[in-house]
Amino acid sequence: MYIHDSGATRLYSSIDDYGLFYLVISFLGVIFLQDTCFYFFHRVFHHPKLFRWLHRGHHRSNYPTPWTSFALDFFEALIQGLFLIAVVFIIPVHFIVLGLLLTTMTIWAVVNHLGFELFPAFPNHWLGKWLISATYHSIHHRNYQIHYGLYFTFWDRLLGTNDLKDEHQ
Repeated sequence: MYIHDSGATRLYSSIDDYGLFYLVISFLGVIFLQDTCFYFFHRVFHHPKLFRWLHRGHHRSNYPTPWTSFALDFFEALIQGLFLIAVVFIIPVHFIVLGLLLTTMTIWAVVNHLGFELFPAFPNHWLGKWLISATYHSIHHRNYQIHYGLYFTFWDRLLGTNDLKDEHQ
């Protein structure tokens, strides 16, 4: 018997349970929640007393590659994994949304660790200024005090960890 079968999780399989609108909103909401949690966890990972245990392995690459996106220290991976586990126990999430979240996380991580832009003009676009790009994240690998976001630059902008001189404006 699976945990889902016992009704312990909030995962659901029929779109009719919450409707198509909720399907879209739940995806966007979890993406924003994940970005928020990641930003604050990421800042904690960089605390001098914790960095060595939580995040140093990821930063061994000053110039990221796609492999860097998978270079996580054990406790960092555990903390990030617990986020999704918590989500499926707290927020009603359709299996399709869970699959899209996992796919989005993986693709976004790889693309942002390429070390180059797939679409070089995008960081200069008005929307590109609000989304984390490979260039934006590469700067973080060289300067640990800035650019902590996962998907969006929102928290960096709001909390002063966005380096405007490095932003492609």
